[in-house]
Amino acid sequence: MIRRLLIANRGEIACRIIGTARAMGIETVAVYSDADTCAQHVKMADRAVHIGPSPVKDSYLKIDAIIAAARETEADAIHPGYGFLSENAAFAKAVADAGITFVGPSADVIAQMGDKRTARGIADKAGVPTVPGYDGADADDALLLKEAKRIGTPLMIKATAGGGGRGLRRVDDLKGFTEALESARREAGSAFGDSGIILERMIAEARHVEVQVLGDTHGNVIHLFERDCSSQRRHQKVIEEAPCATITSETRTGLTDAAVKLAKAVGYTGAGTVEFLVDEDGAFYFLEMNTRLQVEHPVTELVTGIDLVAEQLRVASGEALSVSQDDITLSGHAIEARLYAEDPAQSFMPQTGTLGALDIPIGEGCRLDSGVVAGDTVSPYYDPMLAKLIAHGKTREEARNRLSVMLSESRIAGMATNKAWLAYLLNDEPFRSGTMRTHTLDHATPFIPLPPETQALTLALLLQGAALKASPMAALAGWRTHAGNYTRRVFEVDGTRVPVEVRQSRTATGWEITASTTDKTRSTLFDGETFTYKGEKLRVAHARNGDQHSADFGRWHIAGRDVTHAPASRATAGGTGRLTAPMDGQIVAVQVEKGALVKSGDLICVIEAMKMEHHIRADMDGTIEELSASIGAQVKSRAPLATIISGDTA
Repeated sequence: MIRRLLIANRGEIACRIIGTARAMGIETVAVYSDADTCAQHVKMADRAVHIGPSPVKDSYLKIDAIIAAARETEADAIHPGYGFLSENAAFAKAVADAGITFVGPSADVIAQMGDKRTARGIADKAGVPTVPGYDGADADDALLLKEAKRIGTPLMIKATAGGGGRGLRRVDDLKGFTEALESARREAGSAFGDSGIILERMIAEARHVEVQVLGDTHGNVIHLFERDCSSQRRHQKVIEEAPCATITSETRTGLTDAAVKLAKAVGYTGAGTVEFLVDEDGAFYFLEMNTRLQVEHPVTELVTGIDLVAEQLRVASGEALSVSQDDITLSGHAIEARLYAEDPAQSFMPQTGTLGALDIPIGEGCRLDSGVVAGDTVSPYYDPMLAKLIAHGKTREEARNRLSVMLSESRIAGMATNKAWLAYLLNDEPFRSGTMRTHTLDHATPFIPLPPETQALTLALLLQGAALKASPMAALAGWRTHAGNYTRRVFEVDGTRVPVEVRQSRTATGWEITASTTDKTRSTLFDGETFTYKGEKLRVAHARNGDQHSADFGRWHIAGRDVTHAPASRATAGGTGRLTAPMDGQIVAVQVEKGALVKSGDLICVIEAMKMEHHIRADMDGTIEELSASIGAQVKSRAPLATIISGDTA
C-alpha cells in the first residue's frame, strides 16, 4: 500500500485527493508555486514543497522539480490529478524511472490514448466507430486546408494532445480556417507542449456522453456507466450529470461495451474516461480517451457509491479492484455545476482578485468540492474554477432542484462569477427537458446584467446599511442638515457614472433606506442583519477592494466603483481606438505593426491568461498609431496595448 503520496496538482482536485488519502491512512505532500503559497491544498497536506514561480511552465509543468520534491519528502507515489502533467507520458515515465509509483496508467498507454491521432487508430482497429475526419501525420497548412474542404463545414480543429477544450476550434467558414488553425496550434503548444492537429467533421445535434472505466493490473476492466456532458460553452463543460437521461438502454449498452473493449485493447489500468458523440438516432462515435480522473467524476461517485480516487490508489498499489462489474448499479441521479470566477456580462471574461465572501450551503444530497475559501486570492495564472457544486437525488428533477437551491442560496463577493448564469441554465427549458446539445449554449440568449442605474442604487443601499451596522453615527458622515437630509454618492458601473442620493430614517424595527437616481428610486428596510425588499428578506454578501465594491444577493451579482470623490472618468475603450488588456496575462501573438491600416474586428494581439486565449480586436477602422503589445510581455489588467486613430483603410 502507498505510504506517502505527493499530489502534483493544486486547487480543488488536490484538496479532493488529500481527503481520500487521509481517510485511507496515507500521508500527503503538496507542491506549490509562488502564487499558491497560502493555498488551501498547501494547508491541508501533511507536508508541502515549493516548486517554482507562479507561471505553470515554471512550476506545475516542471517534471524535474516535482520528482525532486517527491524524493525530498520520500514520497513513494505521485498522483497527477487532472490537467497539468496528468496526461503527459514523459512525466509518467520519469516518475517510474525514479522508482516512484505513478497513480495512473503506464506511460505507453498515456502516449497511445493521449494522442488523438493514435487513439483514433486504436479505436478503429478495436471496432469502435470514430468521427470522420483527417488524422494523418502530414500537417502541412495547404494539405490541412485541402482536407478541410473535403470534410466540409462545420468542422473541428483539434489538438492531438491534452483535453479540456484546449486547442479546439470550430470552423463554420473556411475563410477563417487559417486563423483558427494558428490559434489552435498556439494554444495546444502552450497548454500541452505539443501543437499537433487533427480535423474532424462536426456531428450535428450531438450529445457528449462519456463512460467511466476502471482497470487493474490483474486484467479486470469494468465501467461505471455514463455521464452526459452536453452542456458546454466554447467546448468547455459547464454542467454534467449521471446517468444520461436521453439515451436508450440499447445505446447505453453499446457505449459501455465499446468503452470497456477499448480499455482492454490498450491494457488500461486505473481510472479513465472514454468520450463519445451521440447523434439524434442513437449512433455514437469515439471522440477521445482521457487517461486520468475527470473534473466531473463526483456525479459518477454519487450514483454508484464508488470512491474513484480510492480505487486509483488501490490499483496503483497493485491491488485488484474492490468491485466487479456485477457490483456496479445506478442509484438515482446526480448533477454537477462548475462555479467559475468569470463575468457572464462581459463575455465570460475570467476574473481575478480576492474572495471577500464565499458561503455555499451544503444541504441534503449535496456535495461541495472546492479549493478556495473566503479571503483567498484568485490569480491570473491558473484556471478560474472556484468550486464544483454537486447534488444527488432519487430522480433527475430532485437532483436539479437541490442544485438550483444550492446555487441560489450561495453568496459570493469580491469578483463576478457564473453562479446566476448556472442557476438560469438549470431552470431553462433545454436543460429541464433534456434537449441540451453541445452547441445549444453557443446560441443561447446572451446574459443580460442589471442596468447600471439598478446596480448603483443597490450598492448605495448596501453601503448605507453596512455603515449603519458598523455605527449609526458614522453613517451620518457627510449628511446634510438642510434640503431633506440626504447624502450623495457616485458609482461607476460598466463605464457609466451614476449619481445617487441616499436617505435614511429610523423605524420601529430598524432603518428605512431610500436611494434615488434621476428616474429611479429603491427603498429597503434594514434590521442590522438583513435587507427587506418588496417583502422579501435578502441575505447579502459584500466585499470591498479599495474603491471597488461587489455584492451578491442570490439572483444577481453587482459591482461598481465608488467615484464620489474622483474626477470624471475618461470615455470607455469601446469604439475609441484605445485598446487595453482585459486582465493580467501574457501576450502570445501580435498580428499588426505600428502604422498598419486596420478595420474594426481585425485581430491586433492575443493574450493568454488562466489557460485561455483572449483575442484583442480593433474596435474601429483606422491606423495603428501606438503599439505597446510585444510577444512574451506580461501585462496587467487595463494596460494599454494599442491606439488606433481614424483614417482611410481602403
